[in-house]
Amino acid sequence: MAYRTTAARLDRAQELRDRILACALARVVDGGFANLTMQALAEDAGIATGSLYRHFSGKGELAAEVFSGACRIEVDALAEILGGPGSASQRLSAGLEQFAARAWHSRRLAFALIAEPVDPEVDEQRLLFREAYAELFVDLLEEGVRGGEFRVPQVNLIAACLVGAIAEALVGPLSPPARAARDAGLAAPDLATVSQTLITFCLRAVGASES
Repeated sequence: MAYRTTAARLDRAQELRDRILACALARVVDGGFANLTMQALAEDAGIATGSLYRHFSGKGELAAEVFSGACRIEVDALAEILGGPGSASQRLSAGLEQFAARAWHSRRLAFALIAEPVDPEVDEQRLLFREAYAELFVDLLEEGVRGGEFRVPQVNLIAACLVGAIAEALVGPLSPPARAARDAGLAAPDLATVSQTLITFCLRAVGASES
């Protein structure tokens, strides 16, 4: 009986932790990490603020876990495309197109993940996930080089460059000023333009044909 009681408590604790993380992610989606405060989050989750600290040491740890969970979804989505059917060039293009589209349709979250000033714990996760993205590109680049599609003298370096190019290409169009300009009907790059420009740049960077 004691074991069942302990297991039930653990289950309830995990359910509460999952609810807290879901509420935290919703806050980041709505307004970035600046929108994530412990007091507001506790109200969203329907618990006392002090109860949050039973699950997380502070906002930094909480934000880092939210960041990690959101990024893992994006890494997995990109991995599926890059590891799917088609030539290496086709998969690179499709992966870039999908990544840009996913970012575009959740712009506040994407900007928060890519560029928003954050706690040191989140910055640490940001570096780790940049490496995770780069590893995906390393695998694809090596395959493309073996098949004669890509001309890449330094695979690891070029993979890191691709990650940087993606982030830099998207951060401006996803930024709050760009979102405000579009909402006001002012001229701003659209998804198709950003996506195609990024694909063209990356294909040229790896020495691939654009046709």
